[in-house]
Amino acid sequence: MNKKEMTATIIDAKENAGLGWEQIAEQVGLSPVFLTSACLRMNSLRPQAADKLCQVLQLPAGVSAALQAYPHKHWDKSVPTDPVIYRWYELVGVYGETIKELIHEKFGDGIMSAIDFSMDISKEENPAGDRVKVTMSGKFLPYKSW
Repeated sequence: MNKKEMTATIIDAKENAGLGWEQIAEQVGLSPVFLTSACLRMNSLRPQAADKLCQVLQLPAGVSAALQAYPHKHWDKSVPTDPVIYRWYELVGVYGETIKELIHEKFGDGIMSAIDFSMDISKEENPAGDRVKVTMSGKFLPYKSW
């Protein structure tokens, strides 16, 4: 089973089970963000987590093997058209240079890791309209001279 087939199988099983990503992640013992990204082909899972996901969703062993395979992190380089994804693209376009400047000012010349990284997405209730709260935390990696 390849990663694309794996994702389709997981999505079908998730819908048939009537479970959300947070419910599944809680049963597997992982962050909803990380688990979802693995199921959508952008990360891999360790054997115990892959097997647990398959147990939760009653999936065949081939799905576990595909979840454990290293991903090829590839995405379309064109401007996204999905409104949610486009807004993130727009956010980086508008605030990317600002984020870069502030990171450099606070930490020096380097980057925020997307490997030693965590993210949480939560709902913040607000009378003027509910808010999406995204919290990201990545290790600072300074550039080195050599």
